[in-house]
Amino acid sequence: MFPWFWWWAPQVHWPFSGDVVQDIAPDTRWFFGAIPPQAGVGEVERKVFETASYGRQLGLITEVLLAQAEDAQWKTAEAARNHTRLKELAARIEAVKQVHKADLAEAAEAALRKLREEQPRAYKALMARLPAG
Repeated sequence: MFPWFWWWAPQVHWPFSGDVVQDIAPDTRWFFGAIPPQAGVGEVERKVFETASYGRQLGLITEVLLAQAEDAQWKTAEAARNHTRLKELAARIEAVKQVHKADLAEAAEAALRKLREEQPRAYKALMARLPAG
């Protein structure tokens, strides 16, 4: 039932009431803006990070370093230990990546099964669009 003067009913928005719009995208400018001028330019660092993350950069450096150091003759026992530690660390990182890949494959398989059961036509259309192999 409508009140008699429904067209006149005012809408009052007190502080902290009414429609709320919130941007939930992470703001990482504080990190790059906090880089001291003598250490680099924050904007350049942000663009470099968007091109290749620090992990990707370090991963490439580690791969090249380990390949070059495979047959090296170490001058100190500490250098040999650090080389061994770097190889072990790289192996552990690779194991984490493999687990993530397996998790991703399992999630994709589960999603395809669910799609096949709940929306068989959409499943067939998707399978027709995907290349075989």
